[in-house]
Amino acid sequence: MRKTYFFIALFLFLGAIYINVKGKESDSFSVQQAGFLPKAGAFSKSEAKSLIVTDTLNWKLLGAIKFVKKTTKDYPEGVMYPIINSTLKTKNKKRIAMSGFIVPIDNTTYALSKNVFAACFFCGQAGPETIMGIKFRGGTPKLKTDQYVTLEGNFRINENDVEDWIYHIEDAVIVKGK
Repeated sequence: MRKTYFFIALFLFLGAIYINVKGKESDSFSVQQAGFLPKAGAFSKSEAKSLIVTDTLNWKLLGAIKFVKKTTKDYPEGVMYPIINSTLKTKNKKRIAMSGFIVPIDNTTYALSKNVFAACFFCGQAGPETIMGIKFRGGTPKLKTDQYVTLEGNFRINENDVEDWIYHIEDAVIVKGK
């Protein structure tokens, strides 16, 4: 039954391409002619920037982290440093999309959390791998606590500064949940 639906969808898809391309003056076929991409100039520069292919992260992948205790001058008794897995390291400084709950840090700073505020990292219900620092493109928008959003931005990993978040999303824009 699934094969039947697949072939029907494929037939309709190919038919739409044929109808869209038929009658064009050029014999060559392009994805733009078939209606998959908009014509050049259809987007502003800021909209075009958000069309960059992004990789979607999830909290399970961010949670696949280990920690090692190291002593430093500031922490002679030792402090836990993250050991980031190789999959996440390949995504460092790449454009990603990530969903989560907004947690206020202060009047102007927010973080993206796996959990709602009542069960977030600060309340002892989760570890530091369940929260991401956010730096928004332009100004910081007005957001509500526990608002569920999907952000798109540049992923940055921090393995060395224990005073900062392990994960960051920079040049972030809200793409869902405004």
